[in-house]
Amino acid sequence: MTPLAQQSCEACRSGAPAVAAEEQDIFMMQLPDWDIVDEAGIKQLQRVFRFRNFVEALVFTNRVADLAEEEGHHPAILLEFGKATVRWWTHKIHGLHRNDFIMAARTDALYNS
Repeated sequence: MTPLAQQSCEACRSGAPAVAAEEQDIFMMQLPDWDIVDEAGIKQLQRVFRFRNFVEALVFTNRVADLAEEEGHHPAILLEFGKATVRWWTHKIHGLHRNDFIMAARTDALYNS
């Protein structure tokens, strides 16, 4: 299986299937620093990234924004002093799609580069 960070998102439509529990478990093994959270009944992937200061967190946030624009898939990002919280989910299906796991892995790759 190709690592998630090396995959690209596929076009997603309303009614596309959410990730099955078994597949979700497999994907989460590649995303050990991420959590699945429930926000208003919608499952989302979330991770808090830590930085030395606000500027480093802002630079990272902008890199995630550039990645999101390239893929046409956009997260929620909370920028604070020394940290950025990123949440991925698929708005069209009100839950988690394979694309969200791909984007989480690619976000990790940005952070680690």
